[in-house]
Amino acid sequence: MADYKNIKGFNIQYLDSDPPNPIEGQMWFNSTSQTLKGAEVGGAPVGTWASGGTMNNTNNATGGDGGTSSAAFAAGGVDPGYYNTTHEQYNGTSWTPATGMNTSRAFGGAGGTTTAAFVATGRIGPTSVTANTELWNGTSWTEVNDVNNARFSLGSGIGTQTAGLIGAGTSDATLVDATESWNGTSWTELGAYPGTASEGINLFGTYTAAIFAGGYTGSPSRGGSGTWVSPAFIWNGSSYTAITALPTTRAGGGCVGTTTDGLIAGGYDGTSTITSTLSYDGSTWTELNDLATAAQGWGSSKSGTTSDTIVFGGSNTNTEEWTAPEYVVKTFTTS
Repeated sequence: MADYKNIKGFNIQYLDSDPPNPIEGQMWFNSTSQTLKGAEVGGAPVGTWASGGTMNNTNNATGGDGGTSSAAFAAGGVDPGYYNTTHEQYNGTSWTPATGMNTSRAFGGAGGTTTAAFVATGRIGPTSVTANTELWNGTSWTEVNDVNNARFSLGSGIGTQTAGLIGAGTSDATLVDATESWNGTSWTELGAYPGTASEGINLFGTYTAAIFAGGYTGSPSRGGSGTWVSPAFIWNGSSYTAITALPTTRAGGGCVGTTTDGLIAGGYDGTSTITSTLSYDGSTWTELNDLATAAQGWGSSKSGTTSDTIVFGGSNTNTEEWTAPEYVVKTFTTS
């Protein structure tokens, strides 16, 4: 490997306030992508999890979640044994109750912010599923057009109040593979999800550029094989393409990011709940620092970034905050 000092003819400036001295073949940058001598440099933020504010309601599998680390929302869920309309908002420090939804639900899909959100479909009872969609305007919830395929346990939903996406899931009787996009007024059915998973798929990105990873194939009574899987796919707004699979099986993690910079935290691997955190850089999955709490069914600030996000709920009242340092390690080569 070439020596950057020799190539440039001078020492790289290094201050006492800088991060620890990089090892051979690495440099520190304060961004997530730079170019050195024509060779792209990439890497994942080396972040850590810390405890955040306690939720007011024990929450598993929110009916909808989203926002950022300092302005997040959690709507609905199951606590335990009943489905609810509860709605809480996070200001970066604490959770505050807000106006509840009109329809109780859990395991739904959602997107948006604390002042402009959508929550769609989900389970409303042990044997009941709703197709209902509701919009939040910062003050109240309004029922609008239904989804085409009622379902629950779908990838948690992503996007904004005028550009949302849901995919896969299950009804009470059968698995659902339909992908639907939301334009602020109505849902349009698009291509079928090609993976074997139908429930608890880890989902992050936007309605035209998303990653679907892992999940559960569904119970045999609904046509599934009852297994947890690791394959992953990228959605480009009209079709899916297989990408690098997760390193291990996983469903129901908290997710955030883009198709080239994503994060999945926690979940269930088919045997136990896990604390593992994974990053995705557009081609490779990398293990990062663990959550403090092993859980599945996490809500997350899906409009946040991989350097500043939160996960919450997961069958408890916990909030965990992920932050990455200003500097990240970059492995590089020169030519």
